[in-house]
Amino acid sequence: MFVAPRYGTGSLADVFPSVLAGLGVPGEEDRLGLGLNADRVCVLLVDGLGYQDLVADPTAAPFLSGLEPVRLTAGFPTTTATSLASLGVGVPPGEHGIVGYLFHVPGYDRLFTPLSWRLHGVPKSDLRKELIPAQFQPRPTVFQRAVADGIAVAQVSPRDQAGSGLTEAVLRGCRFLPQLSFGDLVAGVSEALRAGPRSLVYTYHGDLDLTGHVRGPSSRAWELELANADRLAAALAAELPPGAALLVTADHGMVQMDESIDFDTTPVLREGVRALGGEARARHVYTVPGAESDVAAAWQATLGPDFEVLGKEETVARGWFGPTVDPAIAQRIGDLVVLARGRRGVIRSGVEPLQSSLVGQHGSLTPAEVEVPLCVFRA
Repeated sequence: MFVAPRYGTGSLADVFPSVLAGLGVPGEEDRLGLGLNADRVCVLLVDGLGYQDLVADPTAAPFLSGLEPVRLTAGFPTTTATSLASLGVGVPPGEHGIVGYLFHVPGYDRLFTPLSWRLHGVPKSDLRKELIPAQFQPRPTVFQRAVADGIAVAQVSPRDQAGSGLTEAVLRGCRFLPQLSFGDLVAGVSEALRAGPRSLVYTYHGDLDLTGHVRGPSSRAWELELANADRLAAALAAELPPGAALLVTADHGMVQMDESIDFDTTPVLREGVRALGGEARARHVYTVPGAESDVAAAWQATLGPDFEVLGKEETVARGWFGPTVDPAIAQRIGDLVVLARGRRGVIRSGVEPLQSSLVGQHGSLTPAEVEVPLCVFRA
């Protein structure tokens, strides 16, 4: 079963517009009905924290579970770069243009990786001067909109995200405070929340996602790391000034893959394909001219009912990238889009050895991947 993103009423893209409305920014809408009416707000994103995993065992994360998490959806695909863009710009992927982990950009013969802002397979291809982030994604970010209304805005995140292409594209416009450790993150947020009469702070925790990818979301290591994320949220809540609010959400959930199909060693999948983007659970398939229908038939027959193979037009028509898709952005989407239903995926052992070895994966629209929590704490 696939869950369609609830853009405009209950998606990750609706979080910051609702926060800005609560901070009194004109023109912003409280799409989620939060009713914050706060002068100071912190938003913590826990990478890889799915709603289902959080509510499965309330004792694993007692602080967050005690806040009675609300179920939101990420966008499509359920991958970090796309979700951070939806969060930071406040619009669906069809409008911000970060349509996956790995996708085609017209004018380049290799696929583009927005997380590192480079061409796939070319480690030193820093594209920040060619694909200028603020031009690649020109819409004002939620931070820019907040600053324009006089709000003091800061981001407390790992130092390697400072000035990155993705940060400049979708999270630009605020003061960046690099975090060094758990304590440094909490202290940085606490200080930033007290800057100016109104303040907004965004912060990020990535260890849960890394643990889930490498050890699996069913592992004891993941469970312990969830407890660590819970302690972080509790520590941030304890530092809030009176009347402030803390929101905790996530970019996607995760599934533990138990079987894979290798594109690099399966000739029938490669025939008629000029490039393969996306990731194991949600693939952009770029076909040679005239081969789309044959490739679609071969992929569906080979992968079976655990996967759905759709043409670009049908995928767009289903609204998975949002109610509207800019024509220029549509060129980045695969001629075919392939989604996994069960616990399988399409890997590339030769071209993507690291990604192919990961136990935990995401990208598709199953409930475990697309449903994310929203927890709200008011001081």
